[in-house]
Amino acid sequence: MTASNPQASTGGSALLFPGQGAQVVGMGVALCASSAAARAVFAEADSALGWSLSRRCAEGPIEALTQTEVAQPALLTHGVACVAAARERGLLDDVSAVVGHSLGEWTALVVAGALSLAEAVRLVHLRGRWMQQAVAPGAGAMAAVLGADRDAVASACAETRAAAPHEHVACATFNGEGHTVISGHAGAVARAGERALAAGALKVLPLTVSAPFHCELMRPVEAPLADALASAAVSPPTLAVSSTIVDGWLDRPDAIRTALVDQLVAPVAWNDALMRLVESGRDRALVVGSGRQLARMVKRMRLGWDVSLLDDKALTA
Repeated sequence: MTASNPQASTGGSALLFPGQGAQVVGMGVALCASSAAARAVFAEADSALGWSLSRRCAEGPIEALTQTEVAQPALLTHGVACVAAARERGLLDDVSAVVGHSLGEWTALVVAGALSLAEAVRLVHLRGRWMQQAVAPGAGAMAAVLGADRDAVASACAETRAAAPHEHVACATFNGEGHTVISGHAGAVARAGERALAAGALKVLPLTVSAPFHCELMRPVEAPLADALASAAVSPPTLAVSSTIVDGWLDRPDAIRTALVDQLVAPVAWNDALMRLVESGRDRALVVGSGRQLARMVKRMRLGWDVSLLDDKALTA
């Protein structure tokens, strides 16, 4: 593997990072108690933010930790701390690639050396605040549509938009065969779910989210985030970064900036990003941080991978 073209190397493990929703009160407590490297990561994040993210992770309450502007830097910091603790123990020598689900793409880029931790936590804190402010509480929603292919779900969303052009709903994440998440105005999400069920979907599960992510309703966040990223230091990554937004690898600073802005509105092509890793020869996945739900989802995709957790429990055993 070379720093100039890390994706050219095949084989080895991939690190997978979860998105918002994986946060839990107490994450990082045991890790920091046992690892100086993890403590240093949380201390750096606290300093960059100017308030105690580490205390919020440790003590909650969950309502405060789940606020988008807190959850995003918390999950990013915890993921980076897990990797730092693992490297402190001499692990991860065979890791050659990273990928992140939604917010997790930011964590992946920090671990790959494209963004500094301090810059990333400040940016995602602002990103979370802007995302929360973009849509009034209760006006938006997200739902998982299970047991239907992505084209059928996309058609249900298109039919819903055609029937009520003043409301928006669209596919937000493609998480594998028969698992698509939709996002938009609350009423439109509900009606699109009903159409999907009528077309043969097995189940529609409303998601507990603070805003409708990865859809047109996040458009107001693009300009401020692009401005913030324009002055951010972004470097070529030293690990292969499989993108969930573009059809390929994130390997140039300009492409990274663009993808992080486009990610606000574009759907997350999680399945495609993982298949790219499989096709490039990666044969083991380590799901990092509070990623039990993500690990279960990856296992259901039956990619032929050995899937393990790299979380507080695994790193303090």
